[in-house]
Amino acid sequence: MSTIEARLSDLGITLPAAAAPAANYVPFVKSGNQLFISGQLPMKEGKIQVTGKLGADVNLDEGKAAAKLCAINLLAQAKAALGDLEKTVRLVKIVGFVNSTADFAEQPQVINGASDFLVEAMGDRGRHARSAVSAASLPFGAAVEIEAIFEIAD
Repeated sequence: MSTIEARLSDLGITLPAAAAPAANYVPFVKSGNQLFISGQLPMKEGKIQVTGKLGADVNLDEGKAAAKLCAINLLAQAKAALGDLEKTVRLVKIVGFVNSTADFAEQPQVINGASDFLVEAMGDRGRHARSAVSAASLPFGAAVEIEAIFEIAD
């Protein structure tokens, strides 16, 4: 079991099977020593778990939980791409999209749900650059969507 997977186990997390794309794109692209992972939604067992808008019908804690689910799904895609999460050198960047009202300004706190989890799961190699932005809507009404770039071993 890899170090990341051991940490996940300690956290009580079992990675799901990587989700299939919902449209005409691929879930990940390897290019040189980088792995680009398409936006992941807060899905569990094939269903979106958190829908709606932050600042209206979704609270901050629910948004953070949605972001954590997105991060779990990012790691599932990374494992599908690489076969072993230990082939990740580091998480370079995440971009988090938060389905939110025009006056909601806590996108960074929402995406902390993903950032905090990724550091817990990956240790120092999970520390990353990021953007946290508002979106007027997201696919399937999801509250959060997150994409990622990893540096990977050759």
